[in-house]
Amino acid sequence: MGSTGEGPARRDLIKRLAALGLVSVPAMGFLSGCASGGDASANGPAKGPVTKENPFGVGKGGKLDVVIFKGGFGDDYAKSWEATFDKKWGTTSSHLGTQEIAAKLQPRFNVGNPPDVVDDAGAQQIKIDVLAKGGQLTDLTQLLDAPSLDDPNRRIRDVLIPGTVEQGTQGGKFVALNYVYTVYGFWYSGKLFKDKGWAAPKTWDQFLDICTKARDAGLGGLAHQGKYPYYINVVIMDLIAKKGGLEAVKAIDNLEPGAFEGNPAALAAVEAVYEVVEKGLLMAGTNGLTHTEAQTAWNQYRAAFVPSGSWLENEQLKQTPDDFDMKFLPVPVLADSKLPVEAIRAGAGEPFIVPEKAANKAGGLEFLRSMLSREWSTLFARQANSLTVVKDGVDPAVTLRPGTQSAVEAVKAAGTHTFNYLYPDWYSEMDTEIQNASNELMAKRIQPKEWIKRAQAAVDKAAKDPNAKNNRRS
Repeated sequence: MGSTGEGPARRDLIKRLAALGLVSVPAMGFLSGCASGGDASANGPAKGPVTKENPFGVGKGGKLDVVIFKGGFGDDYAKSWEATFDKKWGTTSSHLGTQEIAAKLQPRFNVGNPPDVVDDAGAQQIKIDVLAKGGQLTDLTQLLDAPSLDDPNRRIRDVLIPGTVEQGTQGGKFVALNYVYTVYGFWYSGKLFKDKGWAAPKTWDQFLDICTKARDAGLGGLAHQGKYPYYINVVIMDLIAKKGGLEAVKAIDNLEPGAFEGNPAALAAVEAVYEVVEKGLLMAGTNGLTHTEAQTAWNQYRAAFVPSGSWLENEQLKQTPDDFDMKFLPVPVLADSKLPVEAIRAGAGEPFIVPEKAANKAGGLEFLRSMLSREWSTLFARQANSLTVVKDGVDPAVTLRPGTQSAVEAVKAAGTHTFNYLYPDWYSEMDTEIQNASNELMAKRIQPKEWIKRAQAAVDKAAKDPNAKNNRRS
């Protein structure tokens, strides 16, 4: 990067900020680069007139730089969006589809030359809270107040499903448009269950019973994505929510002293998952597998269940047998749970951002507004096999694949009993530390009570961050 003015005094300052919890250690290099890099981006296109049809003043012509996380949803949908956008605005879009978001984009953020639109998702995302603390994200409130393309008399905020704005808010500012309506839980093969005569479990004891039968039949009960403990955390955190109710969810998001320690629901949830490990019900070797490796083994009928979000079906499309009959299953309940078995974790996911130093910020904002039109939402559903956060945003003629359709049916069955966590977006370091504890738990290197201790320590550490006072859910 050449001369950056990175002297000993500045390095000491960053270390003191890290010690105080103002920056996380993994983010230090990133924030250091953000602070030292000047605005090296090229001048964007000339601004156009601001009108009701052009609320951000997009200039005709110019370039639009789009980077998409090419994961479970692929990126063909984005290429179609870009072609439509270019035709309307006379722009020339550049497109990058990648899973290496941080590796590709962190250097660009560091020198002040980020893309105009980023789908900042996946295991290698640049954490949204880190970007927000570094002042690298455009405040998207102006997007919320812009007119909808489908009905100019309605604002964008009025066409979003509940929770979308909350999910993308950091420190009181709306900075990330989580675009995909995502459902989390277990998945199983309808064909396998029919062949074995198994019924989808509703209680945790029934779940363990099927896992035992699977083991006795030479299969694994549970395949989990061992190299990415994010997935097993879905199970642990869903069990906590169902056992303890919405108050347990809020306690964790609000960093309360008893979020984990002294919370019977949390201990019961961790003990329940650990029972799968102790009883030998995991698929052999699953602790060492990536997400796609574990999921492919499950597609090969080597395990009864796998945890994931509703992107799974599209991600595993090429590996799934035609007669597999993929099905979604809400995480079964423990005894005396406050939420019913139908309750599911569901909400906005897949964050799209417009960087603060984007060369064509107006174009980036208009791109996001277009994403929230019925036309683009329907195109996404058709090509990515998933729903979006736009209310009634998908043409009923679109046919979803069996697994995704079963998730939609689960959402209808859940009714008002849906929940979601905000801490992974608000406190990425805390989320990572809890995932690390889960990794140790699944490998039998720690016991449930130690998991609780480590999780609470992560909460207490996050609570010391001065920015935490700006994040509160009621």
